[in-house]
Parts: sequence; C-alpha cells; structure tokens
Amino acid sequence: MNPTAVTFPQRATTAEAPVVLAVSSPDGAVIVVDETPFHPVDHTWPDQPGDTGSVRIGEERVDVVEAVMAAVSDDGVLAVGGDIPVKRGAEGWTWLVGHRIDTPAVPAWAAPGATVVLDVDGARRDALSRGHTGCHLASLALDMALADLWRKAPGVDALGSPDFEGRANQISRIHEDGAIDDYRLGKSLRKAGFDTEALAASLVDREVRINAQLAQWVASGARSVVETDGATIIDHRRWRCELPEGEAVIPCGGTHVSSLAEFSSISVTLELPTPQLLVMTTTTVAAQS
Repeated sequence: MNPTAVTFPQRATTAEAPVVLAVSSPDGAVIVVDETPFHPVDHTWPDQPGDTGSVRIGEERVDVVEAVMAAVSDDGVLAVGGDIPVKRGAEGWTWLVGHRIDTPAVPAWAAPGATVVLDVDGARRDALSRGHTGCHLASLALDMALADLWRKAPGVDALGSPDFEGRANQISRIHEDGAIDDYRLGKSLRKAGFDTEALAASLVDREVRINAQLAQWVASGARSVVETDGATIIDHRRWRCELPEGEAVIPCGGTHVSSLAEFSSISVTLELPTPQLLVMTTTTVAAQS
C-alpha cells in the first residue's frame, strides 16, 4: 500500500478513487482511498479541523464526519489519529488519510476494490481556508507590532520580524472564518528578552497596529498558494504569500485561499486574561462575490 495521494493543496473538493482499506469502528468506520481531496486533521498539531463531506456510489451515500490522519503497519494494523503509535516516517508504517463516516459498520458497497466518489463540503472548506490564511497573516502582523518589545534577538519570522509567534505560541485553533491563538508570557519569554509589562501597558495600541497592517494586506489582494514537495500526505507542504513587504513562506499542512482578494476584512482582538497569557482572536470576513 502507498501513502494516500492528496489534492486539497490544489483546492480540489471532489475525486473518484478506489477504496484500498475499510475498517469498522464503534466511533465510526474509516474508509481509505488511494487519492483524496479531503484535508485531514493533524493528530500532532490539530489546528485546522478535518474536512467533512460524503462518500458515495450512485444513490448509496454516507457522510464523512471528519477526515483524519491514519497509518497502517506492514502487518496490516490500522491506527487512527491519536492512536498512531509512531512518528511520521517511521519504518514499517504507511501514512494515509482516513474518512471517518457516520456509521460504525463499513457499507457493503464501500468495501476495498470499489470505486467511490468523494465530495468535500466546499463552503466549510472555504471558510476554514480563510480562517487559516487569516491566522498566519495575523501572526505575522502580531510579530511586526511587538518588534520593539524585544531587548534580545529571538530569531525572525517569515518576514524578518522578531519571532514572537515562534517563541510564545502554545496552541492555535482554526475555525470557520477565524482562529484563536494562545501565547504564553512566562519566565522563559522574559529571559529571552521580551518586555511583557510593556505589552500589557500598550495592548490597545498593539491591536490597532495589527488591524491597520491586516487592512493593508487585504487591500493588496496578494497571491496565496500552498506549495508541495510531492503528491502524498507525507510530503512537505508550505504556505506562500506575496505580501508587499516580501514573500512570506511558512511550513504548513493546511488549506488556504488563493488570493487575499477573497477577504473583505481580517481583524484581531487582543486580551490578557492573566499576566501570563495573551489571547489573539482573529476574525475574517469573505469578500462579496
């Protein structure tokens, strides 16, 4: 068995492919095909939810409740999501995209060897793509807005700003047309040279700066693309955006818009629920078609 080929980096939302593996489960049966347009949730960094949609043959159809990462051992053991016991690339395992469906048993018509049609919920995919692109842009704008708060060089981000995102981000949760990012403002960050007290004192001003920068980027209509090193789910992917300040390139396995012209706006709010936690909430609004 080969790793699953994926077409979501090219923004595909439908495909026809043969089933190569199907396993029943009380949590929902899992169907694997040789090529899929579905983007799976990454079990190691589950920032973007997996795609939903359907698998069908003719009038027969089941709903896909979420696309997930899966791996099968050389002796045929299938592991899904957080149950995968090895790191990506481990010897003796093949990496796959699983389509978890809304029934515990595999339908007879979706057994291995059958050719099925896969349809992604395109509206939801588009909204998640806007949320993911908006999340990256907000992080870059955040780094720019906080650049003067560093007393030491922490390394740089994709646009050359001091990398607050890389140093402090704890978790990123992407949803339809938005994202929520948590940043830890602990001792290690202060030792690295970041002035957390000055951030707290100027939070409103920082938010204004970020939103002004995001408005400029949306107005630019910059090109956005997912680049891949190969056709399978295990090949490296990265997001590239041609911003006025230069090309931003960030390793990323998610989905994205093709142009910032797809946004009407991107905006953020900043909150400090505790002195040790910064929360950035990103909201995107789609351009009117």
